[in-house]
Amino acid sequence: MEITNCSTIYDVRKLTVDDIGMIYELCHKNELFYKYHPPFVTTASIAEDMQALPPNKQLEDKYYLGFFDQQLIAVMDLILDYPQAKTAYIGFFMVDKKAQGKNIGSKIIEDCLNFLKSMGFEKCQLAIDRGNPQSEAFWLKNKFVKTKEERPNAHSAYVSMLRQL
Repeated sequence: MEITNCSTIYDVRKLTVDDIGMIYELCHKNELFYKYHPPFVTTASIAEDMQALPPNKQLEDKYYLGFFDQQLIAVMDLILDYPQAKTAYIGFFMVDKKAQGKNIGSKIIEDCLNFLKSMGFEKCQLAIDRGNPQSEAFWLKNKFVKTKEERPNAHSAYVSMLRQL
């Protein structure tokens, strides 16, 4: 996958352990997210997330991406062909707090999904934390719909959402 095609506006590259400090600076300002998705972010939790994989997936299926406009503006954890073939899964997406409310996140998602569709993907799936009004509003605005699937977790539940491409 040519990840630079994930955005027509921003520079895109895979993030590495060398970027953890920059990722932390973006993430730790988003306190509302971590209110619904504890524990609060740490550099160690970012390092773990960069390596975390769902069942039956390999690191070559995972793209931990940074979107840049001179500085890091958004982070996305994207897994291809999960939970089934021709489905892309967004495991994490966060926009810098200073850039929120300016349609930047929606533009990134739309560009990325258009690129995935051009590669033959048919749908995109993700899960939000039940009760998080910001996450729910963002993904509904971006044409994702809630499925009936919920997976309980230690704090609440993950609510599955899906968008046909």
